[in-house]
Amino acid sequence: MISEHASPLAALGGVDAGGQNAHVAALAAELARQGHDVRVYTRRDDPDVPETVTVRGFEVVHVPAGPPAVLPKDDLLPHMAAFAEWMAADWRATGMPDVAHAHFWMSGLAAVTAGRACDVPVVQTYHALGAVKRRHQGTADTSPEHRTSYERQLGRVVDRVIVQCHDEERELTGMGVPRERMTLVPSGVDLDLFRPDGPAAPRGGRPRILTVGRLVERKGYAELIRALAGVPDAELVVVGGPPAEQLADDPYARRLRDLARECGVGHRVTFTGAVGVADMPRWYRSADVLAATPWYEPFGLTPLEAMACGVPVVATAVGGLTDTVVDGVTGELVPPRDPKALAAVLRRLLTDDVRRVSYGAAALDRARLVYGWPTIAGRLADVYAETAHAFADTTDVREAVA
Repeated sequence: MISEHASPLAALGGVDAGGQNAHVAALAAELARQGHDVRVYTRRDDPDVPETVTVRGFEVVHVPAGPPAVLPKDDLLPHMAAFAEWMAADWRATGMPDVAHAHFWMSGLAAVTAGRACDVPVVQTYHALGAVKRRHQGTADTSPEHRTSYERQLGRVVDRVIVQCHDEERELTGMGVPRERMTLVPSGVDLDLFRPDGPAAPRGGRPRILTVGRLVERKGYAELIRALAGVPDAELVVVGGPPAEQLADDPYARRLRDLARECGVGHRVTFTGAVGVADMPRWYRSADVLAATPWYEPFGLTPLEAMACGVPVVATAVGGLTDTVVDGVTGELVPPRDPKALAAVLRRLLTDDVRRVSYGAAALDRARLVYGWPTIAGRLADVYAETAHAFADTTDVREAVA
């Protein structure tokens, strides 16, 4: 696996550390548990980290591409050629992989370059698309120039594209990526960790709305705080962002606190700061509902985690959330950036115990039946095997013709 900016060893909650890190770590661990040999290549961003680290049954290889320092992911493109060259040399020295799975578009560029040099097939997962990011962020988008063109070309040259939801499939088809190259496999959830039984975080007598994620504007926290003004007596707990002791210095956290005071709900909004993965189930179990309200979302892991804990989800009808949340069955979908509609749904759900319990039970069933990591990793292992076999067949034909 290639995950150039999103190390599976990284602490979650930073600007560039979130769902992709968690996805790669969980997928690699489950594939290793199922008996596969897994190596994850990520860029070295610390001069003191070992070249290779073994964790949870798989290896993490730190590639010396660019300075050994933390860089914004949008600044990494110039270092992908060096990344590919070093990785190809490592493959020749340690043994060729049967397949390379690239996570994110820059990883795809490195994987295709190394794959062509070493005759290794490449599977691509985008995790996010530049065209969608530009559509929602406009001039605030800091992606490298020509990102969308690179993503389009990758979809045409890799051996298989893994799409994580139907919305992504539609986007890629519109970009000109052949549909027959795509296989839909969503992300997964750790059902051993995220489960309904177990301790819950302390709470008072107010109904609790929980929201979880990095403290970035596109996650829709401002809209959720505005909606809280229309949900009497409920509290909102925001989990994520920098550590609690650094929240006071975080500009966006300060803006959200100011907004909460302006809306008259400052006393009903709590920011916890970063919370370790092992502690997250306690927070989900403490909630009456999870609110996931981004402007756009390539997939979204927190709704799956909440569902696996038996918590209903209210989510904006964007990206992968329209796949994971079944409207009127496991939760409810609302339009993005619409605080009034969000407030109406939350208010109704928090006063309807029967509906809320029904949604929670259905959410738990869906998480267990569809999204457990053993199931998801098994489906991807099948894709890897099919891709490797097809690539070997075409290689045999090319050699016979030569």
